Amino acid sequence: MVDVARSEFILGGQKSGKSRRAEMLARQWLGAGTAHRAVLIATGQAWDDEMRERIARHQRDRAQRVPGMATVEEPLALAEALRQHSAPHTLVVVDCLTLWLTNLLMPMDGVSVETAEPARALCGAIEQATGPVVLVGNEIGLGVIPMGREVRAFVDALGGLNQAVAAACERVTLMAAGLPLRLKGHHVYE
Repeated sequence: MVDVARSEFILGGQKSGKSRRAEMLARQWLGAGTAHRAVLIATGQAWDDEMRERIARHQRDRAQRVPGMATVEEPLALAEALRQHSAPHTLVVVDCLTLWLTNLLMPMDGVSVETAEPARALCGAIEQATGPVVLVGNEIGLGVIPMGREVRAFVDALGGLNQAVAAACERVTLMAAGLPLRLKGHHVYE
C-alpha cells in the first residue's frame, strides 16, 4: 500500500525536509502503478541570479530523485493549476505555498493581490481534487514577533493560509530535522 493521503499538507522550517518528504511520496506513488503520474506545481519565481541558480539546482536534484515527475511553473493561479492537473491517477505536488503567498503579497510588479479569495479557491480545489495532492509550506510563526509592519502582516497572512490549508487537507505533517510528525490524519490513498 502507498502511504499517500488524498491530501497532505507538509509544513516546517527552512531545510526541515518538507520537499524531500513530498518527493518521497511522489516516488512511492509513481512506483505503485504504471498508470500513475506525478506533477509538481512550482510557485517560485527567479527574481535574481541567486534564485535562478536555486531553481536550476532544485530542478536538477528533483530530476534525479524523482525521475518521471513533470514540472509546471505557476506562481499565481494555483487553484486553477491544481484543478487542471488533478486526475485520479495523478499525484500533484505543490511546492511551495509560502512562495505563492509571497508572489501575491509582494509581486515584482508592485501590485499586490488580496489573498482571501485565492486562499478560498485553493482550499476548494484541494477538497475537489480527483487525485492525491501534496502541498508544501513553511511554518514561520514559531519565532519572535517581527519588528516591521509588513513582515508582521506576512506572518499573519501565512499563519491564516496554513490554518485554512490544514483544515482542507486530510493529513498534516510537521517536519523538523528531516523527521515527520503527524499532526492530523491517518487515511491512506487506495
